[in-house]
Amino acid sequence: MSELDAELGVPTDQTEVNSMCGAVAGGPDLAGIDVDTQAVVQGVVLHPDDTPVTPAYVRLLDPSGEFTAEVPVSGTGQFRFFAAPGSWTLRVLAPGAVPLDRRVVASLGAPVDLTLVLPNESDA
Repeated sequence: MSELDAELGVPTDQTEVNSMCGAVAGGPDLAGIDVDTQAVVQGVVLHPDDTPVTPAYVRLLDPSGEFTAEVPVSGTGQFRFFAAPGSWTLRVLAPGAVPLDRRVVASLGAPVDLTLVLPNESDA
């Protein structure tokens, strides 16, 4: 298990993975994170059939579109950013997929928890 998967709470055995059926409800568990003092933007990246997109990367872009940060998704498609309060754009990049952008507003005490579904290539 990678350090990122451990941090995000990715299941450690096949029983846990099978019980998830590929679809993960939003981002990683927020247990142990003081969301009152952190602006959290997190979620899961899925295919239209609710299976996790992996490998993939999620970028955090500032209001002018400038690159700020990038994280790889976990084995279950989850990601998390600790961002400054304000407006951001998330950009999902995955091999063979059309990039997906989603605008979000991060604020202290109100985690943003997203499910991002990549369109089929035929839908793009």
